[in-house]
Amino acid sequence: MIGKLKGVVDSYGDDFVLLDVHGVCYQVHCPSRVLQQLPRVGEAAVLAIETMVREDMIKLFGFSEDSEREWFRILMTVQGVGAKVALGILGIMKASEVANAIALGDKTAITRAPGVGKRVAERIVTELKDKAPAFASVEDDTIAVSQSVAENVASRPVADAVSALSNLGYQPAQASAAVAAAVKTAGEDASAEILIRLGLKELA
Repeated sequence: MIGKLKGVVDSYGDDFVLLDVHGVCYQVHCPSRVLQQLPRVGEAAVLAIETMVREDMIKLFGFSEDSEREWFRILMTVQGVGAKVALGILGIMKASEVANAIALGDKTAITRAPGVGKRVAERIVTELKDKAPAFASVEDDTIAVSQSVAENVASRPVADAVSALSNLGYQPAQASAAVAAAVKTAGEDASAEILIRLGLKELA
């Protein structure tokens, strides 16, 4: 099993790089974002590798970080998500951004990936929401607010405050973070009006 390749870039294809390792060229399929970050032909490159073995083929997938490879594996545990869809998601978002989107229930961010519709995005968020917080870079309080709103178990003031901030044009993650900070300041019994006012101060 190949875990990492260090070599020289030989050439590029539409979705892969040929990496020359001591005279042996490996065809490594990568997310588009990773391909764009790799150096020019003739320069050295290092990729974390996921090896996929099937009866009729062996395919290599390359990533700039181990965390990206880990999320490639995690995404493919979801029904209906294969290598192509997982690469598409990691092609538009870093590993931490994927974790944040899932933890915050941001299905819209995930649907921006090629080949990902609303149903698949919903499945990804639902099936991976418990795993994502361990990889996310957002605070636990923000994740708790976002998930409680998404699952319709948030208190009315919290839900109303997140909805109000979202209606003002703020992204779901921004609204959840602002309301989470407002709850810390004003307490869990604060009214929606107070949470909105404090949330707007956070966002200003």
